[in-house]
Amino acid sequence: MTEPGPDAVNVATAGDDLALGRTAFARRAWKEAYVHLCRADEAAQLAADDLERLALAAYAINLQTEPFRAWTRAHHEWLRQGAQRRAARCAFQQACALYQRGEMAPAQGWVARGRRIVERLEEEGPEHGWLLELTGLPLMFQGDNRGALAYFMRAHEIAQRFDDVELTVTIGQTLGHVLIQLNDLERGLALVDESMVAVTSGEVDPLFAGIAYCQLIQTCQDIFDLRRAREWTESLARWCDAQPDLVPYRGDCLIYRCEMLTLLGAWPDAEAVAAEACEALAAQRAWAALGSAHYQLAEIYRLRGDHPAAEEQYRRAGEYGRDPEPGSSLLRLSQGRLDAARQGIERALSAATRPASRARFLPAYVEIMLARGRVDAAAQAADELGGIARELDTPFLRGLHACATGAVLLARGDPAAALDLLKDACRIFTELDAPYEAARSRLLAGRASKDLGDGEAAAREFDAARAILTRLGATADLARIDALTLPAQPAPGGLSARELEVLALIARGLTNKQISVELVVSENTVARHVQNIFAKLGVSSRTAATAFAFEHGLV
Repeated sequence: MTEPGPDAVNVATAGDDLALGRTAFARRAWKEAYVHLCRADEAAQLAADDLERLALAAYAINLQTEPFRAWTRAHHEWLRQGAQRRAARCAFQQACALYQRGEMAPAQGWVARGRRIVERLEEEGPEHGWLLELTGLPLMFQGDNRGALAYFMRAHEIAQRFDDVELTVTIGQTLGHVLIQLNDLERGLALVDESMVAVTSGEVDPLFAGIAYCQLIQTCQDIFDLRRAREWTESLARWCDAQPDLVPYRGDCLIYRCEMLTLLGAWPDAEAVAAEACEALAAQRAWAALGSAHYQLAEIYRLRGDHPAAEEQYRRAGEYGRDPEPGSSLLRLSQGRLDAARQGIERALSAATRPASRARFLPAYVEIMLARGRVDAAAQAADELGGIARELDTPFLRGLHACATGAVLLARGDPAAALDLLKDACRIFTELDAPYEAARSRLLAGRASKDLGDGEAAAREFDAARAILTRLGATADLARIDALTLPAQPAPGGLSARELEVLALIARGLTNKQISVELVVSENTVARHVQNIFAKLGVSSRTAATAFAFEHGLV
């Protein structure tokens, strides 16, 4: 018997690696699949369908150029064989991966290449649906939801007619998202939920499954549907955990998990997950997502009262392209920097055009305007929030509106009406397992009860809020409860509450005119307060008054 020659050995090796690569691919062992398919390709060039497997495996482990080289080779091989539909589909698959990475120009180049092929096809097929989907995507990204709708509706009809699973999942998410943005929530939510059945049953490859998960969770968050967002975040976490080699969606999953853990009051766990997300996304050089990870970390530090750490994380979020609002303005409010807080939240709110995006800033705007004594501006913002809450009709948004309106009514001296709304808010947040928001509602309900002269009810609300906030470690909010419940200490120098406000602003370097704007009073009134402060403290200059303020911890 003769020994096999070297070519025969190479073919045998290639065959072994190809079989192992296909098996690993089916098991979603992406690193193993990539290694074996690369070896098989080196020994004997892969066929087009195996090149597509190689591309997906390389994409799954987050290689930068290898996925697109393999997809390009597969595309050309399908063209060489005359398989026009497969060539077009390969072009569109590569475009989807590029869109997901934020590389818009190369993605549109591959859409154009696929378009030329599709336009030469004599009969309609799923590829026409993919072309419509990818033509509508840039319109959706630009906010032209009505323009995108026509493309997506037609693509959905094609996906249904040809029973194309991956197209059905992808178009279900984008069409559902657009319908939701156009206020057709019932149809939109039904579509996005239905399209996920194929994902959870493992019928869709990782590229389209990951895109579907992230699109769905973002859609849920856009409309404040936190229950649905929580359920799909847990599903995404299980999906990622079942594929240890998978990289592209793991960072997004960590961010979503952090948001949910923060809402649930598991702040130590949320901090650990946010730190893990920062590390993972920095390694991937996924800068946009990295900004969101730093923002989540900043939010945890702010809620705990660690202002320097929060300041640093908001700064880093901004460096990576994530607008640090509304958290940054709420931090300024906690620091007593009311002008900076007002400027930041007004800028963010003016830049938000869609109702759902404005709803993210309106609660903070209400809080900051009330702190500045701008009750009418706060009331107007609370009313706008109420309109959005009625439109989107999700519990969390209804709770935010009830809490904001309750705070406005308290400021207007109507504690009875405020109390009813604040109890509603507390009930909603408790049912949603959102302890921090529930505690804040109870704190305000305690204030309302106190204003109504019901000391016993006020004590119950304050004690319940204090227990939650102590467990969370929300130091700034605990200080608010102490200010409301502990016996008042006489002010240093015998200053009145308004004089203490004016002194704090003097210590910040504000002129009488600037103080009058800050407190919404006349400049003559401010001058009279300044004279009284100087007389009570026995000082003759703003510098000496500032020194007194710092010595007595008034700023």
